[in-house]
Amino acid sequence: MSDKKFYVTTSIAYVNAPPHIGFALESLQADVLARYNRQKGEVFFLTGTDEHGAKIARAAEQAGETPKELTDKLSNEFKNLREALNLSWNNFVRTSDQKNHWPVAQEIWNKISEAGDLELKTYNGLYCVGCEAFITQKDLVDGKCIIHKTPPEKIEEKNWFFKLSKYGKDIKKAIEGGELKIIPESRKNEVLSFLKEGLDDISFSRPSKDLKWGVPVPNDDSQTMYVWADALTNYISGCGGVKAWVKHPADVHVIGKDILRFHAMIWPAMLLSAKLSLPKSIFVHGFITVDGQKMSKSVGNVIDPFELVKKYGIDAVRYFLLREIPSAEDGDFSYDKFKERYNGDLANGLGNLVARVATIGEKLGDIKVKKGDKESINTELIEAFEFNKALEKIWNEIHVLDKKINDEKPWMEKDEEILKNNIAIYSGKIISIAEALEPFLPDTSKEIRNQFKFEKNILSIKKGKSLFPRL
Repeated sequence: MSDKKFYVTTSIAYVNAPPHIGFALESLQADVLARYNRQKGEVFFLTGTDEHGAKIARAAEQAGETPKELTDKLSNEFKNLREALNLSWNNFVRTSDQKNHWPVAQEIWNKISEAGDLELKTYNGLYCVGCEAFITQKDLVDGKCIIHKTPPEKIEEKNWFFKLSKYGKDIKKAIEGGELKIIPESRKNEVLSFLKEGLDDISFSRPSKDLKWGVPVPNDDSQTMYVWADALTNYISGCGGVKAWVKHPADVHVIGKDILRFHAMIWPAMLLSAKLSLPKSIFVHGFITVDGQKMSKSVGNVIDPFELVKKYGIDAVRYFLLREIPSAEDGDFSYDKFKERYNGDLANGLGNLVARVATIGEKLGDIKVKKGDKESINTELIEAFEFNKALEKIWNEIHVLDKKINDEKPWMEKDEEILKNNIAIYSGKIISIAEALEPFLPDTSKEIRNQFKFEKNILSIKKGKSLFPRL
């Protein structure tokens, strides 16, 4: 990877189940950041899959497959999101990649070891297979994991421990001083309150007799790296290795709220121990419920992004998830809301606006225009990670232009010069809307700009297909 200007990542998806719309949302948020920043300079956008750990080994066993067979199959499904959602990532990292990922994971392990931050000792405690994490009593409610609602396993084993406790003060200082930004503020406060309680050292490996599926610990074949110790280093292995990270650490990690502790405490501590730069920011999104209920296989309400796209189209799905779900909070999906947004905002809103101006404009032939007819729409809200508000702002422009057209009634205008002038003004605004939409709805943006072309002060309009046929 070259000395890029902007480096954005999603978390890497855990491949114990096919993709659902929660990861689709995260991928789209990162994609908007990547496309927006590409308008200003070079971008490197990384995504991928997290493929090791006890949960994968067990899921493979239950399916009668090897872990490799299972991860190959599921990793491909996540890779297929690229075409399904029109994602623009530059690299897709897999933690089972022995050529590109393993050597970097082991290099970081060695750096942490050289810093004197790894110690072999016996662990006696609780392990949640669902979280792939060692947990304490304070993480339980009624003896069960808060997230997975299952009791943890009691484990006693000899592991390598990482001296996480050593780095609490430095992480706190980096967050409070803005070196490591956590967005939104509520998540930053959540991390600072954990840090206030103090950090415990954590197990960083498992005995390889119990866990063969993972990255071997360097110089100790009796141990396999703990899944998080290996997974977090994907941000370095996926961008080209330690030298690439040193040149340009991640500008933003886009993650879900359930893995905030790993990214805001373990990951910075690993980097500090290895004497590497911290990422500049972590943006945390919420969860998506379906009709007010948590998504779950047992309830049967998991929404498949591939099916959604097949039914409604790529940009309709991109629009709904980025507009309806508050960027940094939990949001709800329902087919009723989807259809309402589609018909109201896309078909009757944007689609209707473009069609009515293109229908009149096409009949007028080429129109001479004055320079400066076109004003850009400021979408800096993207820089504040407020994707839904940025789209709201663009739709306000659509409503204002719609009202202007309704008031001026160009279809009744008899004077061709006045009509041409009005159509030029409407078209300039439509092109500005299309440009502002590019990071969100790239295909729609391109289609609009194909219909309305400004070249050397000449506007030519050619009506195209309906952007969003009514449902």
